[in-house]
Amino acid sequence: MTRRLSQPLYTWVLAAVAAGVLVGLADPALGVALKPLGDGFVKLIRMLVAPIVFTTVVLGIAQMQDLRRVGRIGIKALVYFEALSTVALLLGVLVANVLKPGAGFHAHISQLDGTAVAQYAAAAESQSISSFLMNIIPTTLPAALTSGELLQVLLIAILVGFSAAVSGERARPFVGLIESASVILFRAVGFVMWLAPIGAFGAMAFTVGKFGWHSLAPLARFMGVFYLTCALFVLVVLGTVARLSGFRIIRLVRYLRTEILTVIGTSSSESVLAPLIQRLERLGCRPTTVGLVVPTGYSFNLDGTCIYLSLAAIFLAQALDVSLSLGQQMTILVIAMLTSKGAAAVTGGGFITLAATLAVVPSLPVASIALLLGIDRFMSEARAVTNLIGNATAALVVSRWEGELSQNQIAAGFAQRD
Repeated sequence: MTRRLSQPLYTWVLAAVAAGVLVGLADPALGVALKPLGDGFVKLIRMLVAPIVFTTVVLGIAQMQDLRRVGRIGIKALVYFEALSTVALLLGVLVANVLKPGAGFHAHISQLDGTAVAQYAAAAESQSISSFLMNIIPTTLPAALTSGELLQVLLIAILVGFSAAVSGERARPFVGLIESASVILFRAVGFVMWLAPIGAFGAMAFTVGKFGWHSLAPLARFMGVFYLTCALFVLVVLGTVARLSGFRIIRLVRYLRTEILTVIGTSSSESVLAPLIQRLERLGCRPTTVGLVVPTGYSFNLDGTCIYLSLAAIFLAQALDVSLSLGQQMTILVIAMLTSKGAAAVTGGGFITLAATLAVVPSLPVASIALLLGIDRFMSEARAVTNLIGNATAALVVSRWEGELSQNQIAAGFAQRD
């Protein structure tokens, strides 16, 4: 049944992305007018994300006998996130210094439109550590489910889940209610996902119609280097991690092909958060592990965003003929490690965190990101897809570390989706 339903959806999403590109090229005005289709689909999915994360985590913890295991999973996930994020940042720095995508650009800051990046610079000011920490704590419990902040949802879900677990029999009716709600919500996601082709079509038509291929020519080299770096990270870095954990990254990519195409069409990895949780559970991952690793990873394990931050910062320095010392590059790396945490998993999140990162290098003005305005939308697809694959890999790796998922289970799950 799963195979019969998922294969046509994959085909329709692929066809919709191609159709969106053609419409955007043939009639740019029409392509721009179709933007509400993509925005509407993403809003439908985001509407369901918070309650699904809440019910998944609460249910997983409440039904778990060994509560110490929850803490162990969380620690393992955070260690993994920091290690892979560091590798992603270092890879971006290495590729930028070797391939020098900005060399010969010779842009001048006076030629850039600083007002075009004012909104991103303003948003970057809110990326401080203190504001980030305060945003984790919601004003009220219901507010956590309506704010759109995944870390707030996760915090409340963990508190409620632990409380239900220690309450024993008295909490059984509540746990039963949460279980029923979880079933209904995932069924709702299944219905909404059939609108993915429409959303992907509208979003892609808008992107191509708004910016057009002609705007890419001056910055094509940087885009190519960025896409190449993301591919290297997925195939080499995540591929190595996957092989050490008993599965192949290519099989995982194929297993998640519908979700990946949806991300490409909508430029948002958040649009497939709920389906990703469902896919990983079907592979055999426990709800507790997926519920902790994936939502947390959407804030702490943004591999694609990390690559973008380090690579883009050095590209801009090269384009403006600004020489960065090794110490300055390492400073950018450290700051990027901090600013990438909690970056929105939606379009524009990487751009905002880039503005926050550049603020620590006086010789590299924030206004320089105006160079990237025309292509950021096209690059957000690569960021989002890399983030998606990175978080799926993280969930499988942590599940393997916990001994709750065997190599044969993963292989059988991949075969079923194939």
